[in-house]
Amino acid sequence: MMQQRGEPGMHGKTIRIVTTGIFAAMITVMTAYICHIPYGANGGYIHFGDTMIYLAAVFLPRPYALAAAAIGGGIADLLTAPMWMPATVIIKMLIVLPFSEKNNRLLSTRNIMAPILSGVVSAAGYYAAEGVIFGSFATPAASLAGSLIQSGGSAALFYIAAVILERSHVNMQVRRLLGFEKA
Repeated sequence: MMQQRGEPGMHGKTIRIVTTGIFAAMITVMTAYICHIPYGANGGYIHFGDTMIYLAAVFLPRPYALAAAAIGGGIADLLTAPMWMPATVIIKMLIVLPFSEKNNRLLSTRNIMAPILSGVVSAAGYYAAEGVIFGSFATPAASLAGSLIQSGGSAALFYIAAVILERSHVNMQVRRLLGFEKA
């Protein structure tokens, strides 16, 4: 099969798959273990794993970012709160969608707004999941504050990381490694 213009070769695909696995692992660790703060009575917890999902979303092509988010978030819940795993896999994939990896800047206008939209999607998704899991849509309202704290903290860390990565030109090195830019 001939390689189409703009598609990575076998080496590029291997690098993208490996990078996806590394992001999935970082998402798992940041979600399950680093700053993992339980809240509420229904098994929810505040974490900053979404920061890594946002970074995966701006570095990796969408299918790879979706995989990293689903795998990383799913494994974290499998390790800490298994009842949430099915909802988490779906919600974490949805929070990737507002981002774009198609810009040389990590903090393009779209990517500046994306964590805000992702936070709303995450809060709404977990509200709905909690309502379904526990059979009441009244009690999940108490969990919205925790969702907003988690999303806001992850957004703030994403903005800080993106500024650091851009100023140090690491973002361009990663884009070259992933086959988006010529050396």
